[in-house]
Amino acid sequence: MKIGCPTEVKPQEYRVGLTPDAARELVAHGHAVLVQEGAGTGAGFTDEAYRAAGAEIAPDAAAVFAGADMIVKVKEPQSAERAMLRAGQVLFTYLHLAPDPDQTRDLLGSGVTAIAYETVTDRHGGLPLLAPMSEVAGRLAPQVGASTLQKANGGRGVLLGGVPGVRPARVVIIGGGVVGTAAARVAVGMGANVTVLDRSVPRLSYLDDIFMGKLTTQYSSEAAIADLLTTADMVIGAVLIPGAAAPKLVRRDQLATMLPGAALVDVAIDQGGCFETSRPTTHQDPIYEVDGIMHYCVANMPGAVARTATQALGNATLPFVVALADKGWRQAATDDAHLRAGLATHEGRLASPPVGDALGLDAVTPEALLGL
Repeated sequence: MKIGCPTEVKPQEYRVGLTPDAARELVAHGHAVLVQEGAGTGAGFTDEAYRAAGAEIAPDAAAVFAGADMIVKVKEPQSAERAMLRAGQVLFTYLHLAPDPDQTRDLLGSGVTAIAYETVTDRHGGLPLLAPMSEVAGRLAPQVGASTLQKANGGRGVLLGGVPGVRPARVVIIGGGVVGTAAARVAVGMGANVTVLDRSVPRLSYLDDIFMGKLTTQYSSEAAIADLLTTADMVIGAVLIPGAAAPKLVRRDQLATMLPGAALVDVAIDQGGCFETSRPTTHQDPIYEVDGIMHYCVANMPGAVARTATQALGNATLPFVVALADKGWRQAATDDAHLRAGLATHEGRLASPPVGDALGLDAVTPEALLGL
């Protein structure tokens, strides 16, 4: 099989779908690898490193899309990229279709077999291809939130850890999963006063144990969120429903109850966001204000630390890329129920019921699509 890796074109996206080490592994399995010229530059990987790994360097994205049987990316294909996809081709990347009807329509129209990183599962019920980027985004959230709180950026002018004699910032994290736990770890380390909300009592118990009293856990409810909003300096939205649109947990009318200049950091923005006033932003222009509250809603937060993020993502995706290349997508998805859970579209059919529910489209399960 020929595996293609184009340069990411989403604004300020510096990650790359394949590392040179991944290319070497695929070549060792007897496959050809086609990498767009300069694709790895933002993550610190040179064309020479890919050539040394046995990959071929293509002059542009058109050559990659035309020549590859499978496209491996990081972010969802942009409109110009979607126009180059075709039936019989496999696309393996993050998709986040639930809040994106245009992308969904284009993928269905292209006939491509699209497999979404974010819905591939593991035997523990986790999301192994989302987890490393969730870990990165979670660890970044308090950092970017701290910057958003600076007065020069429109924030309250509050130092996250405070100083002797002055209380630290109050940070509320909604969601205690991978993102929330990673965010809590960094926020606690920066000296903030941290409260984590979740609806899983076992998860709250776990967080209470691992942080040994260094943060507060609270059962998540509308009343609890409303109460904490009134004193929070920073709120981090870290709620995920696999494959579906994120729930809106903070309404616009509630912004009036918050401290002026407080920061909302929406890590769920690539799934539509969990604040009513969230809209996607970029690293170039990450912050905006609504009703006196500062919003940070960058949809590709891990792109800011492209080398770390690329290596972490590559470690997780490579076994699946190898399986897809060795067996073909249909056999690989038949053999592995966890990979099969990532199947999103095939020959104009939607294979994700949560996306169908979110967008009002007919959908079948991956098992039904494969006739299993």
